[in-house]
Amino acid sequence: MSQQTLAELEKGHIDEISAAAGEPAWLKEYRRNSLLIYETLPLEISPLYGKYTDAKRMDPSKVSLSTSASGPAPGFLKKRLGELQDETCIIQIGTKIHMTNISADLQSAGLVVSSISEAVQKNPDLVRRALEASDSNSDKFTALNNAAFNSGVFVHIPRNMTLEKPVYLLTCLADDGMSAISRNIILADESSKATLVQEIYSPVSASQQAYLELLSVDVGQNAQLDITTLQMMAQNAVNFSTRSTTLAQDARVNWYSGLFGSMLSRYKIDYTLGGVGASSNDSEVVFGNAEQSFDIHTSVNHEARETEGRVVEKSILRDKSKSLFKGMIRIKENATKSNSFLSGRSILLDPGAKSDAIPGLEIFTNDVKATHSASVAQIDEEQIFYLKSRCLSHEEAERTIIEGFLEPLSRKMSFQVRAWIAYLIESKWENRELSINTDKELAKFVEVEETRYNEDSEMKQHYKYR
Repeated sequence: MSQQTLAELEKGHIDEISAAAGEPAWLKEYRRNSLLIYETLPLEISPLYGKYTDAKRMDPSKVSLSTSASGPAPGFLKKRLGELQDETCIIQIGTKIHMTNISADLQSAGLVVSSISEAVQKNPDLVRRALEASDSNSDKFTALNNAAFNSGVFVHIPRNMTLEKPVYLLTCLADDGMSAISRNIILADESSKATLVQEIYSPVSASQQAYLELLSVDVGQNAQLDITTLQMMAQNAVNFSTRSTTLAQDARVNWYSGLFGSMLSRYKIDYTLGGVGASSNDSEVVFGNAEQSFDIHTSVNHEARETEGRVVEKSILRDKSKSLFKGMIRIKENATKSNSFLSGRSILLDPGAKSDAIPGLEIFTNDVKATHSASVAQIDEEQIFYLKSRCLSHEEAERTIIEGFLEPLSRKMSFQVRAWIAYLIESKWENRELSINTDKELAKFVEVEETRYNEDSEMKQHYKYR
């Protein structure tokens, strides 16, 4: 495929992407229709949110696209890729799959971890169902992804399968300056259980690179998914992610997001609780510095009775960074006895930092519980003074307050996820490169988190020394 910018995208380029992947006629037509929609939609469909969005910071004339080979993995990933060699994983560098690792036992049991292009050939019915469930009219960048995706991953967890170890989905933009548009699909069949870890990186580049993702997740009846997303891109890059999760009866999803990198992060997150007893738990941690911008729109749609939704977003903002949190709870007519909670809170560490929160409720039935809250505040100078009087420096006092700010949220996370987020916060504070490894340094964080809330351990210690 010839190289072109996002601003130059037209039908001929879409046909070229489709031809290069050997796609069937239905998918080619699906792409063309989505492109027509993309060209007509504004950056923000809602006039309420339009005046707040920073989506225009992505310059389409600087975002270059190509399906050609992306070359080797960036050097800073060498250590992390070595750690993942023995794990169940799929590694995408640029638009190409760098490595896929899945054991013979899991393959024979029916687990599928592959590129999206391979899935179109081998699992066409599942892919088509997922693609056609996505409404391109809902958002300009949903339409863009459906039209022009040139990469992506596909994960299918079969019925009754329980994965004891995580599946790692690592994506990194390439050193060649090209951007990637990814269509990612995760399917968890009935009574399955799995943990997935998504890591997003990019190299430092002179040009503006973008990772544009559309991720569809379908959680079957009585299935459970625990997903962690860690975004650690360089601050010259842009990250747009549209996530749509559908849950059947008694399905559960716990999704933890740590957003630390990129110049601009725009996340549009939707949960549809379509089956009785379905539940979703969404926890988001944002740490911004310099002139980073984070735009997060999270919606929980209750469509069946006795469903539960929980969204908690917390932002820590330094320098001139800013965040925008747009949350919505929708409880439909048939969703009686549902319970939903939405919260967006920001703490500002510098006068130039800024945060806006726009929570909302749309309730169309009775006999439900629904509440939302939002707060934005500068760091408390009295707390700083108190901690400094206990011999802490100003920076140590700030970090202690931040730990307390995040503590209620972190209690919902696993030890490993808490350790990763604590490590990334410290890395950001120290202006270190953002990455996660399982080396000795990170192991210290895991050890702290394993003992931090372990009340049983404290009780055993008490009786041991009586």
